[in-house]
Amino acid sequence: MAASEPLAVLEALAGSRSPATPVPLASGVSDWPGVADPEGLRGQLVDWLGQYANAGTRRTYAYALGLPIAWVDAIGGAQSARSGRGTPPPAPAGPLHDLAWFRWCARQTLDPRDATARHVKAWLHALDAAGAQRRTRQRMLSTLSALYGHLAETGAVAANPAALNRARLGLSSTARDASPTVRLTAEQLKALLVAAARLPYSRSPRLARLYALRAVAMVALLTLGLRISEVVGLDRGDLYRTGGDDVLRVLGKGGLHREVYLTDLVRDALAAYLAERDRLSRSAAPARRGRTGADSTPMLATRDGGRCSRVDLYTLLRRIAAHAGPALDGLADRVHPHALRHAYVTIALEQDARIQHVQADVGHATIATTQHYDRGRRSRASTAADLVAAAIAAAPAPADPLP
Repeated sequence: MAASEPLAVLEALAGSRSPATPVPLASGVSDWPGVADPEGLRGQLVDWLGQYANAGTRRTYAYALGLPIAWVDAIGGAQSARSGRGTPPPAPAGPLHDLAWFRWCARQTLDPRDATARHVKAWLHALDAAGAQRRTRQRMLSTLSALYGHLAETGAVAANPAALNRARLGLSSTARDASPTVRLTAEQLKALLVAAARLPYSRSPRLARLYALRAVAMVALLTLGLRISEVVGLDRGDLYRTGGDDVLRVLGKGGLHREVYLTDLVRDALAAYLAERDRLSRSAAPARRGRTGADSTPMLATRDGGRCSRVDLYTLLRRIAAHAGPALDGLADRVHPHALRHAYVTIALEQDARIQHVQADVGHATIATTQHYDRGRRSRASTAADLVAAAIAAAPAPADPLP
C-alpha cells in the first residue's frame, strides 16, 4: 500500500468483521504501512483494549490513537449484546483526527512497536503546531503511555517510548494548574433549567412538550455531577429505590458502578419526561426496578427510541445556553456538559460539603480518599447532591429573555 494512502487499513477495519477475523491481504502487500505482521499488532491492541470493561473508555482510547470506533466496539460486542445496553453512535472526526498516533505512524511508514522517544516527541511537536492545547497533548500522551506500558509488560516492545519527562516538554500537571472549564454558578444552572423548559423544539405541540421535558431532564441529570458519557449510557432500569431513596446506578470509568442519589429536582424532571414519553408511546412502561422491557431502554431517548449520543446532548446544551438570557451572557459558547460537572464540585465545596463525599459523588476513583467509600458505605448523609440542589433552588430566578 502506498505511503500516500497509509490509513486505508484503519478505515477498512471499521467494516463488519470482528477484530478476531483477519482482513485479507493482497499478495506481498501489508494492509498497515510499515507493519510486517498487521494481524499480530491488531491482536496486541485487542488484548490491551479488552482489559477495559467500559465501552466508553475503549472508545476514548481508540479515538485518541486513531483506531476505527466500529472495530473497537466489536471487542465488547458480545458483552453488549448480553446486557442489552446499546452504544451511542461515534462522535464525528475532530480537527486532530489525522494526527492521532497510529495515523501519524502510518504516514511515516513506521511500525508503532518500533517507535522511539524521538518519534513520540516529533508527534507531540506536530500536535502543537496543529494547535492542540497543552491539556489535549497531556491526555494524548497519557493514552499513548498506557498503551506502551501494556506492550512493554507483555514483551511486545522493549521499553515505553512515551515515558517522557513531561516537565521538560512543558506538559507537567500540578494541582495549581488553572482549569480552562468555565465556572458556572447556581444561578446560571437555574437559568439553564428554565431555558431548557422554554425553548421551542418542534412545531408539533405534543413533540415540543416531550422534547422540552427531555431537555430539562438532561440538564437536571448533569447537575448531579455526572459525566456526559454516564448520562447517555443510562437505562431506565438504572433508576430504582434502595433504603427508601431514589438512586441511579451509574456506570463510570473503569467499568465501575456507583449509586448516585437523586435530588427532588432530578426525580421530578425524570418522572415528568418518562411519563410523557410513555403516554405518547402508549406503553406506560414502569421506570422502577423489575424485569420489564423498560429496563434496557435508554433513559434519554431519540424520537425513534434510540440512545442519544454525546454529540446530540452537547449540541442541545449549547443551544439551551444560547437562549438562557443575561445570566449566560458572554459564556454561552463556553458551556459544555463537563462545565456542569465542574459546577457540581465547586458549588458543593462552597456549601461546605465534605470533600470525601463530593469525590464519591462524582466517581473520582483516582483520588485516594475515595477508596474507602465503597457502595456499601454510601448513604443519603454521604452525598452533596442535596446541598447543590438547595443552592440552585435558592438562586435568583433568571431574567426573562423573551420580549
